[in-house]
Amino acid sequence: MTYDVPPPENLVIRRYATADAADTLRVFRAAVHGIASRDYTSEQIEAWAPPSLDEARWQERRSAANTYVACLDAAVVGFSDFIDDGLLDMLFVHPDAGGRGVARALVTRILREAAAAGHQGLYVHASLTAKPAFERFGFAVDATRMAEIRGQRLQNFDMSITLKPDDSIDRPIG
Repeated sequence: MTYDVPPPENLVIRRYATADAADTLRVFRAAVHGIASRDYTSEQIEAWAPPSLDEARWQERRSAANTYVACLDAAVVGFSDFIDDGLLDMLFVHPDAGGRGVARALVTRILREAAAAGHQGLYVHASLTAKPAFERFGFAVDATRMAEIRGQRLQNFDMSITLKPDDSIDRPIG
């Protein structure tokens, strides 16, 4: 998979809207059940992205964060966010859009918006699957940890990146 390709010309990154809840939840489930399933057991995947997730609560969480969606031809194919304490909480791309620069474009936007909001850095709890991408985006591993989700333990990584004032300028990362 290539991560250094330029994003497609028809890729649009925009702020999350309430109407994006179902689409972002669909992307989340597809990414976890599709891409992350190579690194985690079926029990871990089911705990991470169960069919019982409440769309209203999902929408509240996305609205409370600084969430951005990636659209190809107006279809939501990815999303990412950061919250006020500097956590890049979510970064998911639909498997059908993988390897096309969508994640890089989302992270570039998140870093730019976080720098513009005055953040000096961001941190993330990256999955085994996402760790290599975050490393390519400039994040460093601070610790390896075990997260518990619905009774399942999943290995992930505390990672962080220091933002520079010029990160608020619209330019690609990594």
